[in-house]
Amino acid sequence: MSRSLVLNASYEPLSVVPSRRAAVLVLADKADLLHDTGEALRSERLTVPVPSVIRLRSYVKVPYQRRAPLNRRAVFLRDHHRCQYCGARAESIDHVVPRSRGGEHRWENVVAACRRCNGQKRDRLLDETSMRLAHRPTAPREHTWVLVAVGRLPEHWRPYLHEVPVPA
Repeated sequence: MSRSLVLNASYEPLSVVPSRRAAVLVLADKADLLHDTGEALRSERLTVPVPSVIRLRSYVKVPYQRRAPLNRRAVFLRDHHRCQYCGARAESIDHVVPRSRGGEHRWENVVAACRRCNGQKRDRLLDETSMRLAHRPTAPREHTWVLVAVGRLPEHWRPYLHEVPVPA
């Protein structure tokens, strides 16, 4: 089953849910259908378009600033699946300041790395090696969590997600 983008009443992205859940929200008059996938959910008496983007009818207050979860998939997306030391295809993640040396598991300390560079760096600081970072690691932009949730961004979601960079 496909996924649907859920927008707040203010058109602010809230979450990504299974399309079936989005269809239930539309059928319960809790959301409006903005875009469909071109497919349909069918029952004995009803045919409903499969939602791709829905907007909630009432505003939902979000108590926190949403960030992309820090995991391998998200780090690879941020770093375009490239080793930040040599530019080869990344296969693992590396803590710039190793955790054994007090480094934290935070966006600003984690990069994508190939197996060779990760093994070569081991638990050393960058100053102790001849290795250099291609880019300083930072937390992803505001709505990158959507890209992490779906993997590939549907074209008609882009107008609602202005800040999301598209991986090359």
